[in-house]
Amino acid sequence: MQIDADGAPKAYHKDSSLGLDHLKNAGKKGNWWGIVTTNGKSGGIPAIQDSDDPAPGYYVAGTSLQDGTKKDADPDRYVDSAEVPYIALPSGMNFPVGTGDFGFVINTDNNMSSGCVFADIGPRGKIGEGSIALAEAVGISNDPKGEGTESEFIYILFSDSSMGWPLTVNFINIHSKELFEKWGWDAKTKRSHVLNCHSREGESSQRIRQRLTKVPPKSDSQANKSEL
Repeated sequence: MQIDADGAPKAYHKDSSLGLDHLKNAGKKGNWWGIVTTNGKSGGIPAIQDSDDPAPGYYVAGTSLQDGTKKDADPDRYVDSAEVPYIALPSGMNFPVGTGDFGFVINTDNNMSSGCVFADIGPRGKIGEGSIALAEAVGISNDPKGEGTESEFIYILFSDSSMGWPLTVNFINIHSKELFEKWGWDAKTKRSHVLNCHSREGESSQRIRQRLTKVPPKSDSQANKSEL
């Protein structure tokens, strides 16, 4: 699992040594993808937090899942990687899930697990990203500047389960576990229903074992659906 700092108030800073993650992972001048800009375009000027924000002087780091009631440059609009367990999936992959859908992640090396939400869309071909909070919850290093881990994880995603944003971390954990238990788990019969990912730094998505099918949780809410 690689660690995604997006959404955390201290994710990125002009001085890369001060940010939780390297600034290069948010883009570059003229092409920002991990930082909110003042005009909403990738070529715009990065939005900087002011004295009333959680991390004055740091850039506003966005996520795909957002609270639409807040302004674009408000850090609270986005899902805080340092506080919320979330996963990120790459763009261009035809997964039957949308942003906001709930999930459940299992670290097969230590059997630690956590509920989560699908909150961010990452670069093409880069699969197996989780938030700082998710990494901590499943017992691995949560440093976005690190090299990630070669541990093997099982990602279970529940289609059409989104309830929008914001949600509390406590609710995410409780509801994800409820969906997981309602679905049921049998490593022999359910294995084709999950994305089983053993990702290494620089490894292409073609070399990562992928098995994902729709797991409907019988939820009426379909908010924040998006095409990957």
